[in-house]
Amino acid sequence: MIKKRKNIIKIAIDSPAAAGAGTLAKSISKNYNLFYLDTGKIYRYIAFLKIQFPKKFNLSFLKKKIKSLSIKDLENKKLILDNVGTEASIISKDPKIRSLVHSFQLKFAYNPPKKYDGSCLDGRDITYNIIPDADFKFFITANIKTRALRRYKELRNVNKKIIYKEVIKSIKKSDKKEKI
Repeated sequence: MIKKRKNIIKIAIDSPAAAGAGTLAKSISKNYNLFYLDTGKIYRYIAFLKIQFPKKFNLSFLKKKIKSLSIKDLENKKLILDNVGTEASIISKDPKIRSLVHSFQLKFAYNPPKKYDGSCLDGRDITYNIIPDADFKFFITANIKTRALRRYKELRNVNKKIIYKEVIKSIKKSDKKEKI
């Protein structure tokens, strides 16, 4: 049973990739003193670990890493790379990994650090799967070109050779997977 703090604000924001939900969630979190969690980055972090430590990567290793996971770990710029995203998409289908991530998300949704007045989570499945009783729920979207341009600019900071058309293709592929 998860420990739940009382009298906190819970905000859930769902969106497809690069729609701007993270920007909105960060702004809301800062304005209302809420703990912010980009839930998609958790899967990307796990995928990054799998790529970095393929021989060590197993459930036991993962449990230790998740237990010591800090928000700073989720700010690693390499987490937005396409190969990490592709791997995140694969590992996110593993029920054991989903269970670990789900527990981590619930912990911070319902029991954010004491210095915060609540939590604001963004990602996929947040409004109905993670925080179905959120005080506020949003679905954010944008057209494919706007989303691709956002992701392209983000990726350019890590990979100067990135091609805009490849980013569009990647986002379309991600959207297609999410609708299945």
